[in-house]
Amino acid sequence: MMDVPSANQSQTPCQPWVGQKGWSTASPPGHLYDPLPSFQHLNPGSPSTPCYSHIQVSSPNFQRDLTAISLNNNAPHSVPYVNNADQSVQRVIPDVSSTIPAASQGRNMNEGMQPCDTQRVSLNFPHNPYQAAAHHFQHPYTQQGSVNGPQSPHQNHLPIRPPSFGNQSPQCIPQPAFEGANAGSSVTFTHSHASPTSPTQQQPQWTLPPHSGGSINQFAPSAAAQVKSFTPPSPNSESRYGLDPELLPSAVKVMAEDWAEWEGKVFIAEPFSGLPPLATTSCIVEDRGNASPSAIRSTSYCVPCEGQAALLSRLPLGALVTPLAKQSAEEQLLPLCKETECVVGCGRCGASMCPAMGWQDCGQRFYCPFCGKLSEVPWQHYQPTKGAEGVRVDKDKRPELSMGSYEILSSQKGEPAALLLAIDVSASALRGGHLEFVTQQILVLLNSMSREDGDALSEVRVGLMTYDSRIHLYDLSPELSRPHMLVITETEDLQLPVREGLLVPLNDCVSSIESVLQLIPQFNTEGADSGGVPMELPVKAGLAVLQGLSCPGKLLIFHTTSLIETGHTSSSSGFFGTNKPKSIFQPSESAVSVAKECVRQGCGVHLFVLSHQDVGGAWPGDIPYLTGGALHTYSHLQGELDRERFSTDLKRTVETDTGYKAELRIFVSKDLRVSGCYGLFVPGPNPGRVTMATLDRWTTLAVELAHSRALDESRGVAIQVVLSYTLQSGDRRTRVHTVTLRCSRQLQDTFRHYQAQTLLTFYCKKMYCAALERPLQELREELQTEVTEALACYRKHCCSASVSAGQLVLPQYLRALPVYINSLRKSEVLLPGLRSSVHQRLQQRCQVLRMDTCSTATHFYPVLLPLPLSAGSSNPPEPEEALRCSAASLEPRGLYLVHAPLTLLLWVGTQVPACTLVELFNTSCFSSLPSGETKLPVVENRLSVGIRSLIDTLSSRAPCTRKLWVVKQGDSCEEALQRHLVEDKSPNGGASYADFLYHLHVNSVRLLQ
Repeated sequence: MMDVPSANQSQTPCQPWVGQKGWSTASPPGHLYDPLPSFQHLNPGSPSTPCYSHIQVSSPNFQRDLTAISLNNNAPHSVPYVNNADQSVQRVIPDVSSTIPAASQGRNMNEGMQPCDTQRVSLNFPHNPYQAAAHHFQHPYTQQGSVNGPQSPHQNHLPIRPPSFGNQSPQCIPQPAFEGANAGSSVTFTHSHASPTSPTQQQPQWTLPPHSGGSINQFAPSAAAQVKSFTPPSPNSESRYGLDPELLPSAVKVMAEDWAEWEGKVFIAEPFSGLPPLATTSCIVEDRGNASPSAIRSTSYCVPCEGQAALLSRLPLGALVTPLAKQSAEEQLLPLCKETECVVGCGRCGASMCPAMGWQDCGQRFYCPFCGKLSEVPWQHYQPTKGAEGVRVDKDKRPELSMGSYEILSSQKGEPAALLLAIDVSASALRGGHLEFVTQQILVLLNSMSREDGDALSEVRVGLMTYDSRIHLYDLSPELSRPHMLVITETEDLQLPVREGLLVPLNDCVSSIESVLQLIPQFNTEGADSGGVPMELPVKAGLAVLQGLSCPGKLLIFHTTSLIETGHTSSSSGFFGTNKPKSIFQPSESAVSVAKECVRQGCGVHLFVLSHQDVGGAWPGDIPYLTGGALHTYSHLQGELDRERFSTDLKRTVETDTGYKAELRIFVSKDLRVSGCYGLFVPGPNPGRVTMATLDRWTTLAVELAHSRALDESRGVAIQVVLSYTLQSGDRRTRVHTVTLRCSRQLQDTFRHYQAQTLLTFYCKKMYCAALERPLQELREELQTEVTEALACYRKHCCSASVSAGQLVLPQYLRALPVYINSLRKSEVLLPGLRSSVHQRLQQRCQVLRMDTCSTATHFYPVLLPLPLSAGSSNPPEPEEALRCSAASLEPRGLYLVHAPLTLLLWVGTQVPACTLVELFNTSCFSSLPSGETKLPVVENRLSVGIRSLIDTLSSRAPCTRKLWVVKQGDSCEEALQRHLVEDKSPNGGASYADFLYHLHVNSVRLLQ
């Protein structure tokens, strides 16, 4: 067990690693051990020799594609951590890390690794791989025993933060570690410790060589500053193997570097362009032939030519597609072309016209890269070509020839989308006392929509119905003096008695809807049915209305009573009637059947459960999420916070720009094929063609590609996404996104063009979809295995520098991949905790599946922002000033805001000044602060206004309405914060980032033995 290792092991000098609890460690030679609690427990009970090193690092030139971290077990060292993308040393940090023993040839690491002959290998980024070879150091003291904890009263556990400070003399004289370092720009770091048997350790000292032109303050804080800011580490932050988490690759630093690189710049999206900015970096994109990365983001921007090379890399080949991605205000709007004026695309495969097409015969024919065929150009669209490259003379005048993204307006117009409201009027709903508030909010929203003259929402057709065990439809025709109620008692086979008046333009029926909404809270509870309501009943009724009038739309259901599942289940499909593994994430057959009907009609279901229960009952979210809608849950709408959230959810649901009756087609180069598509939709037989009832700006799909034959390096790879959808007004549009990527026969080029955030989003969607059919433990194993084999492949085939077994080697842009993958593996969906309910996991899975890349990266690595303690100290922080998600980043004197797409937490330390509490919470006593879900009081001072403004800004970027939780240090609800400190051990048993990275490295090295 990685989290709580046992210390009761033998302390012989060459003790092999053994399994605990009497489990046999015999396993197949190729088995990789996993850091999850469900696998074998590892105890490295081996000796180690602490080395105290004097290290010089040359700074002029470093490799851009290599990150190497020394992992030397149980040995306090100095480790320089260098930004290899720069020409100067960034910082030098003391390390108490762990030595990774060399794996025995062909032997399982769980059985007999004997780390007796270990060597100290430190971080090295030389431009010449033959420079700066590490030396060995000997220390007069040998510290035997397990690294898991103290073995005697005289031995201390290795610290993971900067060691405690004392006045003892150093016990070891450091020596130079590297040869051939550039003396003119080198940095010398001296790290002195007390004896291993001493209870205190010497303060680390930062020194520069006399010939260095740098300043001490550039590399490390002063000793006084360290003593002042020192905070004892949290037990969850400690590593089993003595690794210092602060010296490991930082996702926060990667994002900050990317933000600094692209700040104020424009990314030119053109064919064969390089890596775009990270999804978390705000950047203006100029379309010059490639779609914006917000619409199509490839997992790798350099595709291997050979399929065998793609399999060897073990990293997925594909793209993330967000067809209706929102553009920034500074970017140019997508050009709109009329269907009759647009150049027709390929008549063989159906691909749309794009810059990837190649023109031949002076523009009379064009070559389609998606099918490899030639197509004739209609005479009305013919234009000659010019130049050696055969570019059409009207290229700059036609968006379909020069831009990666554009839209086509169809000449055929369909029915405009409708808004249908369904309200539960059962006995429990009428007795709940919240229907009056719900009807008031609906009426306020409809009145605000009707006053917006000229807006598409003011002309939307609206319908109203109520239900218990029966369906009540309302004829809202403006010719009637008052609405007529139509009661349907036969709910098995719904038949509409009339069609006219069920959907009426909003401006013509506001008064009629108002009269009905005012009467709903006054319905008689005696005649209402007090039993449960089948979860498909209101959906089928609303679907029948939309089908009767042949229009798409949104169905908003306001439900209160308990839901029951219906449908006949035969013995062959029962839980114990088949050998096929079952999953709690699998929707019922009846829910999938209803969802398919909604997809065909273009009906998006949004369910507002007003009295949600986490325990017991059927989960009602399958139909909403499979149709592009959402599930919103509340606790009887009794509190002010719940009511505010309901109003915000209702307004956002109605006003969000939505595409209806959508069909997504994916085209790839003829030598590739679409092997899978993952997302929140009803899957079909063809992964390259997806149909959806509705979608919005957040809807993102992951497309997996595979080689069918070798690629032509000169032509590259083209990926095109064509989305046909209907607007609110009924206009039919086709949005086209195309990217052209380069190919390479060098595997190193492929690794250099991967990004960790993109891989995280791809893995998340693939694994969360696979959770429907496969065991969760198997998915967690697969994640670790793929990343381990990818690191081993990079180490073997792409690492140009000579590295030892003690060095962890990562590609430049995948430095944050291990922390992302570990966060995904220990998420509530894949690794449930004791306090996570099934409904919460089902809800979280669907919410994360529909997120785009930026939201997914922020979900699995939240933004931890330090807040100012006074109005005059500083302005509210920006996201690029975030801290690492670890308890070690929290200080008792600080205020911290945790921003994630689904959660917003405000952590308050016990030593926050009273004046800060007064300015922010209007109270000076820490014990009287509110805890849990709350709302900051409106206090008119700069600090309060600034923090509330920051919270509003972050909430506007979130895909859903969030609660604000105030978490006090030491409070019982602090576990909610611990789940978001993803670098630490999680409450559900997930391993810490440091321990997971240790296992990744050991396993990757072992694969190469």
